[in-house]
Amino acid sequence: MPVSASLTESATLLRRIGVVVGSVLVTLAYCLDVLWRAALRRLDRARVDSYTRGWAGALLRLVRLEVAVVGRAPDFSDGRRYIVLCTHASHYDIPVSFVALPGSIRMLAKSELYRIPVLGLTMRLAEFPSINRHKRDQALADLARARQMMESGIVLWAAPEGTRSRSGELLPFKKGCFHLALDTEAVIVPVAIRGIHKVLPARSWRFNLGQQVSVHIGEPIDAGSYTRAELPELMAETRRRIAALLGG
Repeated sequence: MPVSASLTESATLLRRIGVVVGSVLVTLAYCLDVLWRAALRRLDRARVDSYTRGWAGALLRLVRLEVAVVGRAPDFSDGRRYIVLCTHASHYDIPVSFVALPGSIRMLAKSELYRIPVLGLTMRLAEFPSINRHKRDQALADLARARQMMESGIVLWAAPEGTRSRSGELLPFKKGCFHLALDTEAVIVPVAIRGIHKVLPARSWRFNLGQQVSVHIGEPIDAGSYTRAELPELMAETRRRIAALLGG
């Protein structure tokens, strides 16, 4: 049942603190569960898939966020390599994507996240990849690992904008995830999340509770049909599709 407009509200300071503390505790609980299961060799991909969706669902309940899905994701189990390229206007883009999309979704993480105690190790054990493009040898090793993970069924999630949009409008795209798509000959799944910027505007802590967002899934783009010289064309086509999904 849709949340009525009357239930949409700006969180008080106390409620904001509660959301932040609750989010940290939920994240810590799942991290510790991953760590002890990994130590006992009882951690597998299906378990991690369940955890990512459980964690995401808990975060969304803390802010009473409701999610609708428009369109259909491809069959991620068909043996092809997939990368979801999604709009980025809130910290909640990732949990919303985990809830809305099928398959073994893993965020393409920034290397800085691996330096966070507990979280960094958890992400490594849970098969969250990162590409270090500042060091060539490391970048090649990271790329090979990401490709291997994709071939084994992992679906990568990345934000081509690179940073969060304050207004919800599309920012300029960065080339990194498109290089990855070309290097792995991946199928790009364009995704736009409408209304997400209202939940927690970028670079603020002003939560708006009871929001409704919609996840719009577009037609896939086979990056393997593009050459390296056609990178600008691949970026332009992806941007066109995401903008249409966003309603821009």
